[in-house]
Amino acid sequence: MSPEQFGTAVLDWFDSHGRKDLPWQQGITPYRVWVSEIMLQQTQVSTVLGYFDRFMDALPSVEALAAAEEDEVLHLWTGLGYYSRARNLHKTAKLIVVEHGGVFPADVDKLAELPGIGRSTAGAIASISLGLRAPILDGNVKRVLARYVAQQGYPGEPKVARQLWEVAERFTPQQRVNHYTQAMMDLGATLCTRSRPSCLLCPLKDGCRAHLLGRETDFPVPKPRKALPQKRTLMPLLANRDGAILLYRRPSTGLWGGLWSLPELDDLAALDPLAERHALQLEERRELPGLTHTFSHFQLAIEPWLIRVKSAPDAVAEADWLWYNLATPPRLGLAAPVKTLLKRAAAELHAGENP
Repeated sequence: MSPEQFGTAVLDWFDSHGRKDLPWQQGITPYRVWVSEIMLQQTQVSTVLGYFDRFMDALPSVEALAAAEEDEVLHLWTGLGYYSRARNLHKTAKLIVVEHGGVFPADVDKLAELPGIGRSTAGAIASISLGLRAPILDGNVKRVLARYVAQQGYPGEPKVARQLWEVAERFTPQQRVNHYTQAMMDLGATLCTRSRPSCLLCPLKDGCRAHLLGRETDFPVPKPRKALPQKRTLMPLLANRDGAILLYRRPSTGLWGGLWSLPELDDLAALDPLAERHALQLEERRELPGLTHTFSHFQLAIEPWLIRVKSAPDAVAEADWLWYNLATPPRLGLAAPVKTLLKRAAAELHAGENP
């Protein structure tokens, strides 16, 4: 297929079969497209749907996002993972308000320079909401194009990425680029799926080299796999007389940056210094079922202990520590496994009150 034929095939398919009822496709603005694209990075559409609506209800504009507290942003993001996305979203909103008067730059290169955006997301914002001709290469589009040209090599390698960007540039049409961008993402999400592509329904099948070779699932070439290292930590759920749990805010950089978490200890012996630090008198302790959380580069085995606190100051003296009320929880950003453990602790404490 020529680039013109490619674009026509994609757009004709989109007109008949493309998704047009997703929430971020309604009332399209650069802000709505941007938030949806950031949420959709490494996250399925089905997961994002509820989060997007809640986020828009709470923070309907870039000005509202810029004015929000980080805790509010992270709270709305809790469960989506990859929390640097939320922190960059917040940071970029402030930059757009302060440096661009609340207006998204109508320039792909300037958009790509903003924290957390990058070339592909900039292309999506520019093409879908501003009608600018700009190629994209998110995970879905990368899969479609890598199969179409039977691209050799892992796309994470710079040389291979450059080649795929050249392909994306070549096939991006001059007209209806907003629909073409959405169509390419839809093709990857609905037909050209990772493990079971629906090639017979694909408008590109006659020119797709991977399909013609009968090797659809060989492309894109997967990342060389390495065994994930294992780490472990002990997380105490220190519960005071009111049933509140002691949490602390993690540093803004690194894993779970800026989120509220449980203390992490090497072993139970490290409990005494922690209790002394916060003037806590400890009593009953009970181990809860363990939990394993997988990060992109390692697995964390969590050993949780529910520990009742006989007496404690009403307020935590140190900044970035607080008593988290399980009955009326504050709106804070919580790491996903911490949220799970807090629910377990609430159930255990409630069961203890109602034998």
